Amino acid sequence: MQIAVVNVARALAPTDSPVLAAFMAGLEPVNALADSSPGFVWRLVDESGEDATSLRPYEDDLMMINLATWESVESLFDFTYRTAHLEFLRRRREWFEHLGEPAVALWWVPDGHRPTPEEAVSRLEHLRAHGPSPEAFTFRDRCPAPSPRISVS
Repeated sequence: MQIAVVNVARALAPTDSPVLAAFMAGLEPVNALADSSPGFVWRLVDESGEDATSLRPYEDDLMMINLATWESVESLFDFTYRTAHLEFLRRRREWFEHLGEPAVALWWVPDGHRPTPEEAVSRLEHLRAHGPSPEAFTFRDRCPAPSPRISVS
């Protein structure tokens, strides 16, 4: 099993505005860092192949999505909080609104599965409605990977 993670955010302004200039400038190096980090598997990209900043999972044009899979919660946690990504994360209020509800959800997926934005939004909505569970959880309230199914023939 691999871990999927979705992160949504509502930008303070359009991506081509001066408000988001530093965020947009830092996105490529942060994505490159993720791509080369131990445990990284896959991340959602738009038609540019660079990032997912043009994708809109909600009707709100300022809502953005980041969706990825990793080999383990630990490898995702290490990238998120123990690399240069953390400095980028600390600056998020310069670029994004505080949503007042969970913006990040994790869940287990079979190896090689690539979640869609719709699946990711559904998992995040489940977390918001029901709290952490095997369907969607957080770094703070982690759920163990389900046991692999054993077929008996």
